[in-house]
Amino acid sequence: MVDDENTTDSLAVTRRGALGGGAALLTLSLACEHVQPRQDPVPSPPVGGNGLDLRTTVNGHAVEVAIDTRTSLLDLLRERIGLTGAKKGCDHGQCGACTVHVDGRRVASCLTLAAKVEGREVTTIEGLANGEQLHPMQQAFIDHDALQCGYCTPGQIMAAVACVREGNATSRERIREYMSGNICRCGAYVGIVAAIEDAATKMGRG
Repeated sequence: MVDDENTTDSLAVTRRGALGGGAALLTLSLACEHVQPRQDPVPSPPVGGNGLDLRTTVNGHAVEVAIDTRTSLLDLLRERIGLTGAKKGCDHGQCGACTVHVDGRRVASCLTLAAKVEGREVTTIEGLANGEQLHPMQQAFIDHDALQCGYCTPGQIMAAVACVREGNATSRERIREYMSGNICRCGAYVGIVAAIEDAATKMGRG
């Protein structure tokens, strides 16, 4: 006969333990160097008359790849180049999980055609840190516990950096307004706002 009480105790996971493991995992994922795009992009399927030879720059590295003209920037990054930091959430431009920068401006990569980044500079969460030194926004998200599950975090950070650079991190109300396109289903908004306020001062925009 199984001792239910002992079995339950042996399987119990404390919230502190779970959060500790999650924080360590986040730190590991955010502390990546300038991740280079895959040098041998996954071959695309035959596209008939819809093909395009795309030349762009991703995280400072030149990329040349043949794509279907209907390919989204998000699918190009994740499926073709191998940069999976930008997440596919709603795939309708409503959640912000796929936020990246194109020529320094934030975009919803799920709604942006890859063809539109021809000759332009794309920056993803993988290219935000300076080697092993985290970007101030990445560090602030860790310091202020501005996450729970972490799924939306890359998009939140990219949008937060843009929010500061745009000059919209001047008050909590303004931060909330200009971050409203990025949804956190875990509800870590208090930490996110605090992280942006903190990072803004370090980025010289607060």
